[in-house]
Amino acid sequence: MEFSSFTSIQKLAALLLVLEADNAAKLMAQLEEHELEAVSAEMVKMTMLSQETQHDLLREFSTVAVEAASSVQGGAGRAKGLLEKSVGTYRAADIIGRVSPQQPSVAAMDQIVEMDTRQVFNVLRHEQLQTVALVVSYLPPDKASQMLSLVRPDLRGRVVERLATLAPTSIEVVESVAEELHRKLAGNRTQALSHTGGVKVAAQVLNALPKAEADSILDAIKERNADLGEEVLKKMLTFDELQGLNSKTLQKIMQEVDMRTLAVALKTASDALKKAMLSCISKRAAENVREEISFLGSIKAKEVEDAQSEIIATVRRLEGDGEIDLDEIRQKPRF
Repeated sequence: MEFSSFTSIQKLAALLLVLEADNAAKLMAQLEEHELEAVSAEMVKMTMLSQETQHDLLREFSTVAVEAASSVQGGAGRAKGLLEKSVGTYRAADIIGRVSPQQPSVAAMDQIVEMDTRQVFNVLRHEQLQTVALVVSYLPPDKASQMLSLVRPDLRGRVVERLATLAPTSIEVVESVAEELHRKLAGNRTQALSHTGGVKVAAQVLNALPKAEADSILDAIKERNADLGEEVLKKMLTFDELQGLNSKTLQKIMQEVDMRTLAVALKTASDALKKAMLSCISKRAAENVREEISFLGSIKAKEVEDAQSEIIATVRRLEGDGEIDLDEIRQKPRF
């Protein structure tokens, strides 16, 4: 770009780059916020000032007693350094963040970034932390913080740690990750559309509400449709979710459960759930339950479901009596 076509802001930006850093910083400290932002934006764009441009600049600013001997480095790094000297680290980072070029645009990633925060979370909820960190690095800070608030507390720190140590990633890798996420999203779209709404979804919504509010809504449903209310109630707490209860709560529940019923209920349960529930009864009782499970052989799914429903009914009764608290399940974020 020819010096003759420079605007006044561009000339000032060029002059600040030519001046010794401390002197430039003193001048920048006199500028208003909007002026700082405008000048900084031009400084960022000027990656290099030729010797000829410097001579033209200094001829115009005849009072500047600086001899231009070589090319002068510009760019974001130089602009940031001068800003930090003049307005401090925090304001410098804020201004550079607004005027610097953003990460290279990747079309596939842009589509994810433009999604609603909850949609981004749903896309990433089953991905590796490195992938989560990569996508978060492309989100605006406010959106990134909203997305992280949906992540389980024990994982948030790990995501931020990965984000902080994320190495520069090639466009090819970013495109590959984004396209893979889109493929997974497309593969799940048909299923998601066919399962929109329903008793299970209604139960999940109620589970996310405060207990008093959820109970009030459920009572209103039961008044209008008792059968529907009962179906929603059954889905509000699944048998698998009992694994999320602490050992003290599980011990209270196990005291009220028949061991034969427990054996049937655990027949198809995960090893983690079996371990959680059997660790809350005596060693001898646990051995008896395991032995009972092994003797059950083939069993109808309906029998297992009925046994699990019986235990869930016990759990709800204990909650209603105030003997246990299920908030630790209801409030636990999922990721």
